[in-house]
Formats: sequence, C-alpha cells, structure tokens
Amino acid sequence: MWIKVPTSQMMDTEDTQNVTELALALAKNAIAAAIKSMEEAENPIKNIDWITQGEFTEERGRKQIEEFISNWEYQGRWLHYTEFLKREDVIHSFHYIYCVHWSIPTARRPIARTTASVYFTIKINTNKPPDTPIDVSYVFESHSCVHRPGMTHFQEKHLRDIIEAKYILMNSNIFQFNSVRIFQNILGIDFSSECVKNTILHIKPRNIY
Repeated sequence: MWIKVPTSQMMDTEDTQNVTELALALAKNAIAAAIKSMEEAENPIKNIDWITQGEFTEERGRKQIEEFISNWEYQGRWLHYTEFLKREDVIHSFHYIYCVHWSIPTARRPIARTTASVYFTIKINTNKPPDTPIDVSYVFESHSCVHRPGMTHFQEKHLRDIIEAKYILMNSNIFQFNSVRIFQNILGIDFSSECVKNTILHIKPRNIY
C-alpha cells in the first residue's frame, strides 16, 4: 500500500491558491462597497428632522409621517392618506400606531377595490428626556422586515406586490363562488338551504371495495 506524502511544492501550490482566493474575495467585497457608495452618493436616502418626545402629539406624529413619505419616489397615480390607529402602553414606553393607506384609483373605478398599507410605529420612551428624538419604524403590510427612516430606500415594488397579491386572492375567490353557482344551476339545487346542508352533512362515503 502506497501512502502519498505531500511535498513542499504541493503545499506551496495550495497556499498560493488560498491566498489568491482570499485576495479575490477581498477585491470583490471592495468593488461591491464602492458601487454601493457611488449609488448612495448619486441617490441618497432621504430623511426628515423628526420632532422630540416633548414636542410629540398624535397629530404632529401623523403630519411628520406625511412629511417623511413626501420624500418617497413613486408614480403619480398612487394616492395615500395617513390615519392614527391606536396607542399601546408598553413597559416604560408608549407605542403610537399609524397606518398609511395606498391605492390606485382610476376613471372607471374612482374608489379602489384594494389598498396596500404601511404601518408606522412611533415609540415614546418614558425613561428618556423630552429632548430625545422620537423613535420611528415602519413595516409594509404582509412583510416582516422592519424599516427605519434614513436607513433604506423606499421601493414602490412593495406596494405593487401587495396590491397584486390581493387581486389574485380576490379573483380566485370569485372563481370559486361562480363555480358553485354554475354547478347549482346545472343540478337545480339550492346549496344555501338548510335542508340541503343537513343532507350533505349526513352523507357517508360508500366503500366500493
């Protein structure tokens, strides 16, 4: 049985490969960071000067959210409005919850069938002095990622995805409803009657084997 013993030349080759791979990885990361820095310089993340805890009221919080959203870039067909939902009492803090409703009304349907919501939370920490800026975060409906002002770019795609998902769900429900109605018309049976419901509930499957 022969045992292959690595030579110094083989070890030098492996070391060279490892160094090369490390250098390529570092270069790739540096290039990605440079590209990101250039993109942020050309399209900086916009924010506003948020009020302090001592200046905060429910209405001023709502107006600040509207001011912040005015910096977002989106197509002019979108309309939105902001409403205060509730205040949650948490240990050493109060959480003020707001909802920004987004929709795309059209000439044929001026009242949109579906909306997309963005939920803002303004946190007032009772342990911090009144001159502390309010703590603001927000999440998109059906999303779990928490955003903070000045940290990420707004993406209109999030709103479009929410609207499209709701349309798909609504259309699938309408299809199921229409299928039942068609089947009902063919058989001449009213599935909504209590008699038919009770009959269906007591039907037992037959063993055909």
